[in-house]
Amino acid sequence: LHQADACTKRMLAPSGLIPEETVILPHIMAKKILFVFGTRPEAIKMAPLILHFRKFPERWSVKVCVTAQHREMLDQVLAFFEIIPDYDLNLMKSNQTLAGLTARILEFLDPVLVDAQPDLVLVQGDTTTAFTAALSAYYRQIPVGHIEAGLRSGNKLSPFPEEINRIMAGHISAIHFAPTSAAARNLQNEGIHQQVFITGNTVIDALIQGLDKIKQRGEEVFQQHFGPVRPGEKIILVTGHRRESFGKPFEEICQALLRFALKYPDSRIIYPVHLNPHVQEPVYRILGSAPNIQLMESLSYPQLIYLLSRCFFVLTDSGGIQEEAPALGKPVLVMRQVTERKEGIDAGTARLVGTEAEDIYQAACELMDNAALYDQMAKAVNPYGDGTASRQIEQHLSNFFSLTN
Repeated sequence: LHQADACTKRMLAPSGLIPEETVILPHIMAKKILFVFGTRPEAIKMAPLILHFRKFPERWSVKVCVTAQHREMLDQVLAFFEIIPDYDLNLMKSNQTLAGLTARILEFLDPVLVDAQPDLVLVQGDTTTAFTAALSAYYRQIPVGHIEAGLRSGNKLSPFPEEINRIMAGHISAIHFAPTSAAARNLQNEGIHQQVFITGNTVIDALIQGLDKIKQRGEEVFQQHFGPVRPGEKIILVTGHRRESFGKPFEEICQALLRFALKYPDSRIIYPVHLNPHVQEPVYRILGSAPNIQLMESLSYPQLIYLLSRCFFVLTDSGGIQEEAPALGKPVLVMRQVTERKEGIDAGTARLVGTEAEDIYQAACELMDNAALYDQMAKAVNPYGDGTASRQIEQHLSNFFSLTN
Protein backbone atom coordinates (compact mmCIF):
# COMPACT_ATOMS: atom_id res chain seq x y z
CA LEU A 1 0.00 0.00 0.00
CA HIS A 2 2.92 2.34 0.71
CA GLN A 3 3.83 2.19 -2.97
CA ALA A 4 0.32 2.80 -4.27
CA ASP A 5 -0.16 6.08 -6.07
CA ALA A 6 -3.16 8.40 -5.70
CA CYS A 7 -5.01 6.74 -8.58
CA THR A 8 -4.68 3.30 -6.99
CA LYS A 9 -5.94 4.72 -3.70
CA ARG A 10 -9.05 6.09 -5.40
CA MET A 11 -9.75 2.69 -6.98
CA LEU A 12 -9.29 0.71 -3.77
CA ALA A 13 -11.02 3.00 -1.28
CA PRO A 14 -14.63 2.70 -2.54
CA SER A 15 -14.37 -1.09 -2.61
CA GLY A 16 -13.67 -1.12 1.10
CA LEU A 17 -10.21 -2.64 0.70
CA ILE A 18 -8.67 0.37 2.49
CA PRO A 19 -10.33 3.05 4.61
CA GLU A 20 -11.15 6.36 2.91
CA GLU A 21 -9.13 8.35 5.46
CA THR A 22 -5.92 6.36 4.92
CA VAL A 23 -3.13 8.53 3.52
CA ILE A 24 -0.92 6.61 1.14
CA LEU A 25 2.45 8.24 0.52
CA PRO A 26 4.01 7.75 -2.89
CA HIS A 27 7.06 5.50 -2.77
CA ILE A 28 10.26 7.50 -2.94
CA MET A 29 13.18 5.69 -4.49
CA ALA A 30 16.49 6.38 -2.79
CA LYS A 31 18.52 8.85 -4.81
CA LYS A 32 21.90 7.65 -6.02
CA ILE A 33 24.72 9.88 -4.81
CA LEU A 34 28.28 9.43 -6.07
CA PHE A 35 31.01 11.00 -3.93
CA VAL A 36 34.17 11.63 -5.97
CA PHE A 37 37.48 12.71 -4.43
CA GLY A 38 41.17 11.97 -4.67
CA THR A 39 43.29 13.74 -2.05
CA ARG A 40 43.62 13.57 1.70
CA PRO A 41 42.01 16.98 2.34
CA GLU A 42 39.03 16.01 0.21
CA ALA A 43 38.71 12.68 2.02
CA ILE A 44 38.77 14.40 5.41
CA LYS A 45 35.99 16.76 4.42
CA MET A 46 33.93 14.13 2.59
CA ALA A 47 34.16 11.43 5.29
CA PRO A 48 31.63 12.90 7.75
CA LEU A 49 29.24 13.52 4.86
CA ILE A 50 29.48 9.94 3.62
CA LEU A 51 28.92 8.57 7.12
CA HIS A 52 25.95 10.89 7.67
CA PHE A 53 24.28 10.09 4.33
CA ARG A 54 24.61 6.37 5.04
CA LYS A 55 22.39 6.82 8.08
CA PHE A 56 19.43 7.30 5.71
CA PRO A 57 19.38 4.35 3.26
CA GLU A 58 15.71 5.03 2.54
CA ARG A 59 16.74 8.39 1.01
CA TRP A 60 20.25 7.81 -0.31
CA SER A 61 22.08 5.09 -2.18
CA VAL A 62 25.69 6.07 -1.54
CA LYS A 63 28.64 5.19 -3.75
CA VAL A 64 32.22 6.38 -3.30
CA CYS A 65 34.77 6.81 -6.08
CA VAL A 66 38.39 7.79 -5.40
CA THR A 67 40.85 8.85 -8.07
CA ALA A 68 43.80 8.43 -5.68
CA GLN A 69 45.32 11.71 -6.82
CA HIS A 70 47.07 11.14 -3.48
CA ARG A 71 47.52 7.47 -2.58
CA GLU A 72 48.99 6.69 0.84
CA MET A 73 47.67 9.84 2.52
CA LEU A 74 44.21 9.20 1.07
CA ASP A 75 44.20 5.59 2.27
CA GLN A 76 45.07 6.65 5.82
CA VAL A 77 41.97 8.82 6.05
CA LEU A 78 39.72 6.18 4.51
CA ALA A 79 40.98 3.60 7.01
CA PHE A 80 40.57 5.97 9.97
CA PHE A 81 36.94 6.70 9.09
CA GLU A 82 36.32 3.10 7.98
CA ILE A 83 35.23 3.97 4.43
CA ILE A 84 35.77 1.48 1.61
CA PRO A 85 35.48 2.97 -1.90
CA ASP A 86 33.16 1.35 -4.41
CA TYR A 87 35.43 2.52 -7.23
CA ASP A 88 39.19 3.06 -6.91
CA LEU A 89 40.73 4.48 -10.09
CA ASN A 90 44.27 4.44 -8.60
CA LEU A 91 45.46 7.11 -11.02
CA MET A 92 48.44 8.47 -9.10
CA LYS A 93 51.75 8.35 -10.97
CA SER A 94 55.16 9.62 -9.92
CA ASN A 95 56.00 13.03 -11.38
CA GLN A 96 52.50 13.33 -12.82
CA THR A 97 51.62 16.53 -14.65
CA LEU A 98 48.40 18.43 -14.19
CA ALA A 99 47.50 17.85 -17.84
CA GLY A 100 48.19 14.12 -17.58
CA LEU A 101 46.19 13.75 -14.36
CA THR A 102 43.27 15.73 -15.76
CA ALA A 103 43.18 13.60 -18.90
CA ARG A 104 43.30 10.33 -16.95
CA ILE A 105 40.50 11.37 -14.60
CA LEU A 106 38.28 12.31 -17.55
CA GLU A 107 39.04 9.02 -19.27
CA PHE A 108 38.63 6.69 -16.31
CA LEU A 109 35.80 8.41 -14.47
CA ASP A 110 33.38 8.35 -17.39
CA PRO A 111 32.83 4.54 -17.25
CA VAL A 112 32.15 4.89 -13.52
CA LEU A 113 29.40 7.41 -14.24
CA VAL A 114 27.92 5.03 -16.80
CA ASP A 115 27.99 2.15 -14.33
CA ALA A 116 26.79 4.03 -11.23
CA GLN A 117 24.13 6.13 -13.00
CA PRO A 118 24.09 8.68 -10.14
CA ASP A 119 21.34 11.23 -9.67
CA LEU A 120 23.98 13.62 -8.30
CA VAL A 121 27.77 13.77 -8.13
CA LEU A 122 29.26 15.42 -5.05
CA VAL A 123 32.72 17.01 -5.30
CA GLN A 124 34.67 18.90 -2.67
CA GLY A 125 36.88 21.94 -2.81
CA ASP A 126 39.39 22.90 -5.44
CA THR A 127 41.53 19.95 -6.48
CA THR A 128 42.12 18.70 -10.00
CA THR A 129 39.87 15.77 -9.07
CA ALA A 130 37.05 18.10 -7.97
CA PHE A 131 37.09 20.16 -11.16
CA THR A 132 37.54 17.22 -13.51
CA ALA A 133 34.84 15.14 -11.79
CA ALA A 134 32.45 18.07 -12.12
CA LEU A 135 33.32 18.36 -15.81
CA SER A 136 32.85 14.60 -16.34
CA ALA A 137 29.43 14.73 -14.71
CA TYR A 138 28.49 17.75 -16.83
CA TYR A 139 29.39 15.84 -19.99
CA ARG A 140 26.90 13.17 -18.86
CA GLN A 141 24.35 15.83 -17.87
CA ILE A 142 24.42 14.70 -14.24
CA PRO A 143 23.84 17.44 -11.62
CA VAL A 144 26.84 18.33 -9.45
CA GLY A 145 26.87 19.42 -5.82
CA HIS A 146 29.90 21.44 -4.71
CA ILE A 147 31.04 21.12 -1.10
CA GLU A 148 33.08 24.09 0.19
CA ALA A 149 31.89 26.28 -2.66
CA GLY A 150 32.73 29.92 -3.16
CA LEU A 151 36.28 30.22 -1.84
CA ARG A 152 38.24 32.84 -3.79
CA SER A 153 41.66 34.42 -3.42
CA GLY A 154 41.18 36.77 -6.36
CA ASN A 155 44.48 35.64 -7.87
CA LYS A 156 44.31 33.06 -10.65
CA LEU A 157 47.88 31.95 -9.99
CA SER A 158 47.71 31.73 -6.19
CA PRO A 159 46.91 29.14 -5.14
CA PHE A 160 47.72 27.38 -8.40
CA PRO A 161 45.84 25.57 -9.89
CA GLU A 162 43.23 25.56 -7.11
CA GLU A 163 41.80 29.03 -7.77
CA ILE A 164 40.74 28.17 -11.32
CA ASN A 165 39.67 24.64 -10.31
CA ARG A 166 37.12 25.93 -7.81
CA ILE A 167 35.85 28.69 -10.11
CA MET A 168 35.17 26.21 -12.89
CA ALA A 169 33.66 23.61 -10.55
CA GLY A 170 31.40 26.32 -9.15
CA HIS A 171 30.06 27.35 -12.55
CA ILE A 172 29.36 23.72 -13.48
CA SER A 173 27.57 22.82 -10.24
CA ALA A 174 23.81 22.81 -9.74
CA ILE A 175 23.85 23.18 -5.96
CA HIS A 176 26.45 24.96 -3.84
CA PHE A 177 27.34 24.48 -0.17
CA ALA A 178 29.28 27.54 0.95
CA PRO A 179 31.10 27.33 4.28
CA THR A 180 30.55 31.00 5.11
CA SER A 181 28.47 34.00 4.09
CA ALA A 182 31.56 35.54 2.44
CA ALA A 183 31.94 32.46 0.24
CA ALA A 184 28.26 32.69 -0.71
CA ARG A 185 28.74 36.35 -1.67
CA ASN A 186 31.65 35.37 -3.90
CA LEU A 187 29.33 33.06 -5.81
CA GLN A 188 26.65 35.74 -6.06
CA ASN A 189 29.23 38.21 -7.38
CA GLU A 190 29.92 35.73 -10.19
CA GLY A 191 26.24 35.47 -11.08
CA ILE A 192 25.48 32.28 -9.15
CA HIS A 193 22.31 33.00 -7.18
CA GLN A 194 20.29 29.77 -7.20
CA GLN A 195 20.71 26.84 -4.83
CA VAL A 196 23.43 28.47 -2.70
CA PHE A 197 23.40 27.43 0.96
CA ILE A 198 25.63 28.48 3.87
CA THR A 199 26.40 25.37 5.91
CA GLY A 200 29.72 25.77 7.68
CA ASN A 201 32.65 23.58 6.72
CA THR A 202 32.59 19.79 7.00
CA VAL A 203 36.22 19.90 8.17
CA ILE A 204 34.88 20.86 11.61
CA ASP A 205 32.56 17.83 11.56
CA ALA A 206 35.57 15.65 10.73
CA LEU A 207 37.70 17.25 13.44
CA ILE A 208 35.11 16.65 16.17
CA GLN A 209 34.51 13.06 15.09
CA GLY A 210 38.23 12.42 14.68
CA LEU A 211 39.15 13.66 18.15
CA ASP A 212 36.37 11.50 19.60
CA LYS A 213 37.90 8.47 17.88
CA ILE A 214 41.33 9.36 19.28
CA LYS A 215 39.95 9.55 22.83
CA GLN A 216 38.29 6.18 22.40
CA ARG A 217 41.51 4.57 21.20
CA GLY A 218 43.68 6.22 23.86
CA GLU A 219 45.63 9.45 23.42
CA GLU A 220 48.89 7.89 24.62
CA VAL A 221 49.10 5.95 21.35
CA PHE A 222 49.36 9.22 19.45
CA GLN A 223 51.55 11.01 22.00
CA GLN A 224 54.24 8.34 21.62
CA HIS A 225 54.72 9.30 17.99
CA PHE A 226 56.07 12.74 18.94
CA GLY A 227 58.02 11.84 22.06
CA PRO A 228 57.57 13.20 25.59
CA VAL A 229 56.70 16.85 26.11
CA ARG A 230 58.86 18.60 28.70
CA PRO A 231 57.09 20.64 31.42
CA GLY A 232 56.44 24.13 30.06
CA GLU A 233 57.50 23.20 26.53
CA LYS A 234 55.51 24.98 23.84
CA ILE A 235 54.90 23.03 20.65
CA ILE A 236 54.75 25.02 17.41
CA LEU A 237 53.18 23.11 14.53
CA VAL A 238 54.44 23.97 11.05
CA THR A 239 53.07 22.79 7.71
CA GLY A 240 54.23 24.09 4.35
CA HIS A 241 53.95 22.67 0.85
CA ARG A 242 52.38 25.22 -1.50
CA ARG A 243 53.59 25.05 -5.08
CA GLU A 244 53.66 28.85 -5.37
CA SER A 245 56.19 28.95 -2.49
CA PHE A 246 58.78 26.71 -4.14
CA GLY A 247 62.21 28.32 -4.41
CA LYS A 248 63.03 31.58 -2.60
CA PRO A 249 59.83 31.72 -0.50
CA PHE A 250 60.64 28.32 1.03
CA GLU A 251 64.18 29.46 1.75
CA GLU A 252 62.74 32.49 3.57
CA ILE A 253 60.28 30.36 5.54
CA CYS A 254 63.06 28.04 6.69
CA GLN A 255 65.33 30.92 7.68
CA ALA A 256 62.53 32.38 9.82
CA LEU A 257 61.93 29.04 11.54
CA LEU A 258 65.64 28.58 12.28
CA ARG A 259 65.95 32.06 13.74
CA PHE A 260 62.83 31.52 15.88
CA ALA A 261 64.11 28.16 17.14
CA LEU A 262 67.42 29.71 18.20
CA LYS A 263 65.66 32.52 20.09
CA TYR A 264 63.30 30.13 21.93
CA PRO A 265 65.36 27.03 22.74
CA ASP A 266 62.72 25.78 25.20
CA SER A 267 60.13 25.59 22.45
CA ARG A 268 59.83 22.72 19.97
CA ILE A 269 58.94 23.18 16.32
CA ILE A 270 57.36 20.05 14.82
CA TYR A 271 57.35 20.13 11.03
CA PRO A 272 55.83 17.20 9.10
CA VAL A 273 57.71 17.62 5.80
CA HIS A 274 55.85 17.13 2.54
CA LEU A 275 57.32 14.51 0.21
CA ASN A 276 57.79 16.94 -2.67
CA PRO A 277 61.55 17.38 -3.30
CA HIS A 278 61.06 21.13 -3.74
CA VAL A 279 60.02 21.15 -0.07
CA GLN A 280 62.34 18.49 1.30
CA GLU A 281 65.60 19.95 -0.02
CA PRO A 282 65.51 23.41 1.61
CA VAL A 283 63.83 22.17 4.78
CA TYR A 284 66.37 19.48 5.59
CA ARG A 285 69.33 21.58 4.42
CA ILE A 286 68.45 24.62 6.56
CA LEU A 287 66.61 23.08 9.52
CA GLY A 288 68.00 19.57 9.78
CA SER A 289 70.58 20.26 12.50
CA ALA A 290 68.55 22.53 14.81
CA PRO A 291 68.14 20.69 18.13
CA ASN A 292 64.62 21.93 18.87
CA ILE A 293 63.23 21.46 15.37
CA GLN A 294 61.66 18.04 14.88
CA LEU A 295 61.37 17.19 11.19
CA MET A 296 59.06 14.27 10.50
CA GLU A 297 57.50 12.38 7.66
CA SER A 298 53.97 13.42 6.73
CA LEU A 299 51.55 12.68 9.55
CA SER A 300 48.41 10.64 9.29
CA TYR A 301 45.20 12.58 9.81
CA PRO A 302 44.66 11.39 13.41
CA GLN A 303 48.29 12.18 14.27
CA LEU A 304 47.90 15.65 12.78
CA ILE A 305 44.72 16.58 14.61
CA TYR A 306 46.09 15.17 17.87
CA LEU A 307 49.17 17.40 17.47
CA LEU A 308 46.95 20.32 16.50
CA SER A 309 44.99 19.89 19.72
CA ARG A 310 48.21 19.93 21.77
CA CYS A 311 50.24 22.68 20.06
CA PHE A 312 50.60 26.32 21.16
CA PHE A 313 50.11 27.91 17.76
CA VAL A 314 50.40 27.05 14.05
CA LEU A 315 52.51 28.32 11.18
CA THR A 316 51.04 27.06 7.92
CA ASP A 317 50.24 27.56 4.26
CA SER A 318 47.57 24.85 4.40
CA GLY A 319 43.93 25.66 3.77
CA GLY A 320 42.35 23.06 6.02
CA ILE A 321 44.42 23.91 9.09
CA GLN A 322 43.30 27.54 8.81
CA GLU A 323 39.80 26.18 9.44
CA GLU A 324 40.60 23.46 11.99
CA ALA A 325 42.93 25.33 14.33
CA PRO A 326 40.43 28.06 15.32
CA ALA A 327 37.96 25.36 16.37
CA LEU A 328 40.55 24.28 18.95
CA GLY A 329 41.54 27.80 20.03
CA LYS A 330 44.92 27.73 18.27
CA PRO A 331 46.15 30.96 16.64
CA VAL A 332 47.28 30.59 13.02
CA LEU A 333 49.99 32.47 11.15
CA VAL A 334 49.41 31.99 7.42
CA MET A 335 52.65 31.92 5.41
CA ARG A 336 51.18 33.02 2.09
CA GLN A 337 50.76 36.24 0.15
CA VAL A 338 46.99 35.74 -0.26
CA THR A 339 44.43 33.41 1.22
CA GLU A 340 41.00 32.33 0.02
CA ARG A 341 40.03 31.85 3.67
CA LYS A 342 39.70 35.51 4.53
CA GLU A 343 37.04 34.84 7.16
CA GLY A 344 39.69 33.64 9.61
CA ILE A 345 41.72 36.81 9.05
CA ASP A 346 38.63 38.99 9.52
CA ALA A 347 37.57 37.09 12.66
CA GLY A 348 41.04 37.44 14.17
CA THR A 349 41.77 33.72 14.45
CA ALA A 350 44.50 33.97 11.81
CA ARG A 351 47.05 36.47 10.51
CA LEU A 352 48.41 36.63 6.98
CA VAL A 353 52.18 37.03 7.39
CA GLY A 354 53.49 36.36 3.88
CA THR A 355 56.68 34.48 3.04
CA GLU A 356 59.37 37.01 3.96
CA ALA A 357 61.64 35.67 6.71
CA GLU A 358 61.55 38.83 8.81
CA ASP A 359 57.75 39.09 8.73
CA ILE A 360 57.27 35.45 9.73
CA TYR A 361 59.85 35.70 12.51
CA GLN A 362 58.42 38.88 14.01
CA ALA A 363 54.83 37.57 13.94
CA ALA A 364 55.85 34.30 15.61
CA CYS A 365 57.85 36.10 18.31
CA GLU A 366 54.91 38.39 19.01
CA LEU A 367 52.65 35.40 19.65
CA MET A 368 55.21 33.93 22.02
CA ASP A 369 55.78 37.16 23.96
CA ASN A 370 52.43 38.98 23.88
CA ALA A 371 49.92 37.10 26.03
CA ALA A 372 47.13 39.56 25.28
CA LEU A 373 47.51 39.09 21.52
CA TYR A 374 47.65 35.33 21.94
CA ASP A 375 44.46 35.27 24.02
CA GLN A 376 42.69 37.55 21.56
CA MET A 377 43.42 35.19 18.66
CA ALA A 378 42.81 32.01 20.65
CA LYS A 379 39.42 33.17 21.90
CA ALA A 380 38.12 34.63 18.63
CA VAL A 381 34.97 32.98 17.31
CA ASN A 382 35.63 30.29 14.72
CA PRO A 383 33.93 31.46 11.49
CA TYR A 384 33.82 28.01 9.89
CA GLY A 385 30.86 26.46 11.66
CA ASP A 386 29.88 24.31 14.60
CA GLY A 387 30.20 20.76 13.32
CA THR A 388 26.71 20.44 11.84
CA ALA A 389 27.59 21.01 8.18
CA SER A 390 26.99 17.39 7.15
CA ARG A 391 23.50 17.40 8.61
CA GLN A 392 22.68 20.71 6.92
CA ILE A 393 23.96 19.55 3.53
CA GLU A 394 21.95 16.33 3.72
CA GLN A 395 18.82 18.32 4.57
CA HIS A 396 19.33 20.75 1.68
CA LEU A 397 19.81 17.85 -0.73
CA SER A 398 16.68 16.19 0.63
CA ASN A 399 14.80 19.37 -0.23
CA PHE A 400 16.56 19.58 -3.60
CA PHE A 401 15.20 16.14 -4.49
CA SER A 402 11.91 16.66 -2.60
CA LEU A 403 12.65 13.70 -0.32
CA THR A 404 11.19 15.37 2.78
CA ASN A 405 7.57 16.29 3.49
